[in-house]
Amino acid sequence: MSDKQEELNNEEVVQNEEVQEESNVEQNESSEMTADEKIAELEAKLKESEDKYFRVHADFENIKKRLEKEKYQAIDYASEKFAKDLLAPIDTLEMALAAEETSKEVPSEELLSKLKEGVELTIKNFYSAFDKHDITIVDTEGEFDPNYHNAVMQVDSAEHEDGQIVQVMQKGYKFKDRLLRPAMVSICKK
Repeated sequence: MSDKQEELNNEEVVQNEEVQEESNVEQNESSEMTADEKIAELEAKLKESEDKYFRVHADFENIKKRLEKEKYQAIDYASEKFAKDLLAPIDTLEMALAAEETSKEVPSEELLSKLKEGVELTIKNFYSAFDKHDITIVDTEGEFDPNYHNAVMQVDSAEHEDGQIVQVMQKGYKFKDRLLRPAMVSICKK
C-alpha cells in the first residue's frame, strides 16, 4: 500500500501543481487585464489633462490678445477727454468770428472791445481746460532754472540781480511734473 499511496500522493501533488499553474496563469491573465485597464485609464486621464491644458492655454492667449488690444485703444484714445475740453475754446473763437460778420454797423471801437472780450473768454476757457488736465504754467518769478527756462537773450537791468529773469517772451507749460515747453526768457547779465 505504501507504493500505491505514494503514487496517489505523487498524482495528487502533480494535480495540485497543475491546478496551481492554471490558477497562476489565470491570475496573470487577470493581472494583465488589470494592467491594460490601468493603462487605458491613465491614457484617458492624460488626454483629459492635455485637453484642459490646451483650453487653459487658449483662454490665456485670448485674454492676452484682448488686453493688448485694450491697451492700444487706451493709448489711442487717452487724449479724448482733453480734446473734448478744447472744443469750448474753439466754439468761442468761431462765435467771435461770426459776431464780427454780423456787426457791420457797430462802431470799430465797440467791435474791438467785444473782440478783446471774446479773446479773453477764449483764453479763460483754455486755462480751465488746462486746469482739468493738470497743465500748469512754468513759474518765471525769480532765478533762472535751465530745467524749466530757455534763456534766449541776456540784458542789463538795474532792478534785477545777475541770473534773474527779466522778461518772459513765451510762457512755458508743465503737464503734471513733466515739462511740455520751457519758458522763453531773457535774463539779467551784469
